[in-house]
Amino acid sequence: MSTTRSSILSTADARRPLVASAAVAAFARGGYHGTTVADVAREAKISPAYVFKLYAGKEALFVAALEACFDAILVALEEGAEAAVDPSPDGILDAMGDAYAHLIADRKLLMLQVHAQSVAEIPAIGEALRVGLGRVATFAQSRSHAADDAVQRFIAYGQLCHLIVTTQLDGRPEEWVAALTKGITHPD
Repeated sequence: MSTTRSSILSTADARRPLVASAAVAAFARGGYHGTTVADVAREAKISPAYVFKLYAGKEALFVAALEACFDAILVALEEGAEAAVDPSPDGILDAMGDAYAHLIADRKLLMLQVHAQSVAEIPAIGEALRVGLGRVATFAQSRSHAADDAVQRFIAYGQLCHLIVTTQLDGRPEEWVAALTKGITHPD
């Protein structure tokens, strides 16, 4: 009996990251309010009942998706830092920023963050968003050894990149667009 119980637990443990990944995709498309647990289950190719077995409900599922999102961001930032040609704090932050720009070329992680910001008044989601942002800011500072103002600029540019990508400003001819996008490029 203990063998069966442990295999059930290991199957559930193995499924959680897959379901969280499916939740990233589903919530990125429809947002928190526009996505159901059934939508996530369909994306994960499992039953809604099994999703509920893994997560207490839609809020917990969204939080898991957000945690997976920030995990992926931190992996990309580490890869960017490792690839930095310039070992100065600004050089490392620039390399991390480039890695992040490549990561959000696949808009799922970007859109999930945008949707999370729009429902940050839901306590568990707001807390998960703050924890994720804290992880990114702490990592950026500890990995680059940059001063607070440089880390603040790094985070601010990240948010500006979100705005540029979500509003599709790249390549637009207006002068104000040129002012906002000056020096910022995004991979296709």
